[in-house]
Amino acid sequence: MSVSDHEYLKKILLAPVYDVAVASELSYMSLLSAELGNDIFLKREDQQPVKSFKLRGAYNRINSLSDAQLNAGVIGASAGNHAQGLAYSAKMKGIKATIVMPETTPDIKIDAVRRFGGDSVDVVLHGTSFDQASGHAKALCEEFGYTFVPPFDDPDVIAGQGTVARELLEQNPNIDILFVAVGGGGLAAGIAVYLKQLKPSIKIVTVESEESACFIKAREAGTPTELDSVGIFADGVAVKVMGQETFRLCNRLVDETITVTNDEICGAIKDIFDDTRVIAEPAGALSVAAIRKYAKEHDLKGKVLGGILCGANINFHTLRYVSERCELGEQKEAVFAVKIPESKGAFKQFCECVGAKAITEFNYRYASDSEAHIFVGVKLKGGQKEFAELQGDLENKGYDCFNLSNNELAKLHVRHMVGGRPPSILNEQVFSFEFPERPGALLNFLNTLGEQWNITLFHYRNHGAAEGLVLVGFDIAPDSREAFNQHVVELGYKVEEVTDNPAYRFFLSQPE
Repeated sequence: MSVSDHEYLKKILLAPVYDVAVASELSYMSLLSAELGNDIFLKREDQQPVKSFKLRGAYNRINSLSDAQLNAGVIGASAGNHAQGLAYSAKMKGIKATIVMPETTPDIKIDAVRRFGGDSVDVVLHGTSFDQASGHAKALCEEFGYTFVPPFDDPDVIAGQGTVARELLEQNPNIDILFVAVGGGGLAAGIAVYLKQLKPSIKIVTVESEESACFIKAREAGTPTELDSVGIFADGVAVKVMGQETFRLCNRLVDETITVTNDEICGAIKDIFDDTRVIAEPAGALSVAAIRKYAKEHDLKGKVLGGILCGANINFHTLRYVSERCELGEQKEAVFAVKIPESKGAFKQFCECVGAKAITEFNYRYASDSEAHIFVGVKLKGGQKEFAELQGDLENKGYDCFNLSNNELAKLHVRHMVGGRPPSILNEQVFSFEFPERPGALLNFLNTLGEQWNITLFHYRNHGAAEGLVLVGFDIAPDSREAFNQHVVELGYKVEEVTDNPAYRFFLSQPE
C-alpha cells in the first residue's frame, strides 16, 4: 500500500474534494494570541458540510473507485465523523453505502448519518465498540462484494485529508509550528507528506489525548501496537492502533508528538469558543490544547503557530462536563481538600485565611467531634504557582490540606459526594467501572453485578460519551475477595480498584 512522497503530492494536488468540501477559513485567534504572546491561527474544518475534515478523505477514496465498484456500493464502519463524511459523499455520488455503527452510538450521530446520506445510506447497528462494528463491516464486505472505505489507513483517504495542508500553505505560508491531532493518523500523515515537501522548515507537532496515545506507543515499539484501552472523552481520536501507512509517514515526517489531558482539552474548547464562538468537539480542540501547553512549556514568544479545528460534532450534554473542567485545564481554578477543627468559628477562620480569592466550590462535612473535612475550589490568576503559595500559607497556619486538581476520581465523582461516610465499620472496597452507555444500560449494569456483595457506595456519571462511568463500593469480607475478583473478571467491564485513592480516603471512607 506504500506510496512515494512524490505520488502523494500529485494525489493531493489533483484530489477533487471540492466537489463536496469547502476551502475552510484560517481564523486568527486574537484573544489567545494576546495571552500567549504568539500569533495563533486556527484552520476551521468545522465549516465543512459535515462539520469535520473526514469528508475530504471519504470523498477522495470514493472518487477513485471504478464504475463496477461504485455500482456494487461501498461500506464503512464508524461511530462518528467518518460515517457522516462517507454518507454525504455517497449521496453526492449517487451510490449506495452501508455504514456499520456500534449499538452504543448516540442517537444524534445516527440521525446525522441518516440525514446526510438520505436514501443512499443503510445504517447497520452492530456490537458495542468500534472494533466489533468494523469487524462486522468487513464481513459484510466479503459477503456482498462492497468496497470498504477505511477511516484513515488508505492512500486516497490520506491524500484527501492532505488537501487541508494545501489550503493552509496558501493561506499563511509563514507558520513556524503546526499542531495536528492524531487518532488513526490520516490527517497528520496527509498534512506532513505535503508540507515537508513544499516547506520542510515548518515544524509539525502531533497531539494525542493522554488516554489514547497510540502514535507514541507505535513510535516506542517501532510499529503500530494496540493499546490495552482508550479513553472515552475525546472519542474522535479514541483509536487503539494507528494505521500501518499512516505510521510509516508520520514516524518519518512528524517532528514531535505530545499529549494533553481531558482538562486541557476542556480549556481549549473554551479558548476556541472565546475567539470564534464555535463549540469544538473534544478531538477537534486537541491542537489548541497543545498550543497553550507547548507555548508555556517552551516559553515561546513571537512565533506563528497553527492548529486545526478538525471537528465540531459534539454531543450537547458533554458541555456540562466541559464547563465543569475547563478552568482546571487552563489552571485558572484549583480544587483541594482541607481538615479544619470542628469548633465554633473554625469555618469562618478558614474563609478568612483564603482571603479575597473567589470561591468556586465549597463542600463542608462534619467528620468527628474534633475535625471537619471540606472540599474547596478557588479561582486563580497565577496558575498553580498561586495555588502553591495559598497552600503554603494555609499549612503555615496549621491546616492540613492537599491538592486535588489532578485527581480524576475527586473531580469526576467525589466532589459530588462529599459528606457520605458509613455509620459502622465495613470491609468497603471501591471500584471505578466503565460500561457501554445506552437506554437501560445502568439497570443492565446493576443486574450484571448481581446481589452477592452488598453495595455500600454508588455514584453514576455520564457526560454524553459512549461509556457510562460508575464509582461503586462493596462490603467484601476478606474470605470472599478471591471470589469477588473472579466475578469482576467474568463481568467483562473495564474496572479499576480505587480504594486507596486519597480523595476517597479523605471524604468518603470510614475514619481510620
